[in-house]
Amino acid sequence: MMLRTAVLAVSVVTALIGAALMLQHVDGGLQLLAFGAVAAIATAFERWRYRKQPPVAGRWERTGERFEDPTTGQPMEVLYDPASGERRYEPLTRRDSPAG
Repeated sequence: MMLRTAVLAVSVVTALIGAALMLQHVDGGLQLLAFGAVAAIATAFERWRYRKQPPVAGRWERTGERFEDPTTGQPMEVLYDPASGERRYEPLTRRDSPAG
């Protein structure tokens, strides 16, 4: 979150500097304005673009595959939709675990 805010702030400042340079008819102002604007827009919308999608309706079957998520350490289970061939990874609840 902090890096995203910093990148957004730097790109907005870059766009403003580019606009000020354009008003003074300095070469390179348009490039700075364009770069700052593109970076600001991309940073603002990247969270929307890559947000987690809700589960898609389908006939999800358990594959029996289980593993530990390396980033969270949480046990995960693999589900498979035979119609689409898509695989989905869901947290394994205590109710689903063999010891639970």
